[in-house]
Amino acid sequence: MPLLTFSVSAQTARHVLGVFAGATHFDSETNSTFGIEYEYRINPQWGMGAVYERTPDAHHHDGVTVALASAFYHPDQHWRFGVGVGEERVGGGHPHSETLYRISGNYDFHFDQFGVAPTLAVDVIDGDTAYVAGIAFTYAF
Repeated sequence: MPLLTFSVSAQTARHVLGVFAGATHFDSETNSTFGIEYEYRINPQWGMGAVYERTPDAHHHDGVTVALASAFYHPDQHWRFGVGVGEERVGGGHPHSETLYRISGNYDFHFDQFGVAPTLAVDVIDGDTAYVAGIAFTYAF
């Protein structure tokens, strides 16, 4: 019998760490995207967090990174909707940065402390729109 047992469900955890894999569609190009995300749950309905994503072949193979802060609303234990603001950085021979605004949604399938969340996000960058779709694998603690 263990001396100490510690179990946190995804619904009661304060911290959620995730990895993301998917694709970004922008300007008739679709490229692989991967990233990490973190959310701090203020209470069962509200959270705040950060996202970092990398799309290495985007913008004609110059590569794009996205870093943003988001606020999240959880109407129930599965759905999560977010709004965020951050920066898109384009690399290559002519590097530059733009302000990025994101609206996102996902549906979490919980397995104790772990989760799988199909995700869709819409980014607005300097009047243009990019679509990000994929899956996040999360760990709540």
